[in-house]
Amino acid sequence: MRSLGFDDFPLGPDPESSFGFDLLDGQRMASAFYSTMVSVSPYGMLDLDHVRRWGYGLDPDQAKKLEARARSAGRDLTDREREALYGSETEKGGRSVVNGREVPEGGCAEEATRRTTRGVADADRLWSYVPERTVEIDKVVAKDERVRRAFRDWSRCVEDKGFKRYENPTEAFLDKAWWKGREDGGSARSERELGTAVADVECNLKLNTAGVWWSVSKEKQREELRRNKSRYEAVRRDADRVRAEIREALGEK
Repeated sequence: MRSLGFDDFPLGPDPESSFGFDLLDGQRMASAFYSTMVSVSPYGMLDLDHVRRWGYGLDPDQAKKLEARARSAGRDLTDREREALYGSETEKGGRSVVNGREVPEGGCAEEATRRTTRGVADADRLWSYVPERTVEIDKVVAKDERVRRAFRDWSRCVEDKGFKRYENPTEAFLDKAWWKGREDGGSARSERELGTAVADVECNLKLNTAGVWWSVSKEKQREELRRNKSRYEAVRRDADRVRAEIREALGEK
């Protein structure tokens, strides 16, 4: 970007673009909602004091801190900076020119990717292997009778407290009724939501639902690592190569 004339280009540009996420039947949700998702244990909400006050949403003060942290990483891009960063083709099919210089194919972002992955043996495996295997492990965990029984007990407990029957804590968290029209990381905090969230956590803690879920997940992950040790080691080697290239690019040899 500096070579194209953008001398003050930040290391962490346009923070919100990396947080936007399409969830809940394609509804565009803001960064704070995604922050809520990633700040929650994969095994469900577990903080009873929090859900009594905020339901399934973020504490507004926490949401502001997350937003401020993201904002401190960079700034919004100008149209010219965005064109240079991501590239665009001209009407005649050639690459665009910014400040008198031709933009690299795919823009500076793709140029950076080429630089940082130049020593990688298998880029597709690096980016996709672990996420794809994680999805498969989660399916195996969900079918395990110990987890199925834990979810059935949790679901019955929540229903016995007078609330809707959900298959598992994740389904309760993702109920669209809590998030409709929200773009700030907070939820509707209706009486039904607060009651459901409290029942969810009380049942989770009483029945050790998260403990069973976590224990089985850990068991299946270890089995997966033993079976595919060489593949995971190959992914790690490639990841280490990328980290080394990044350190070099940043002058942190």
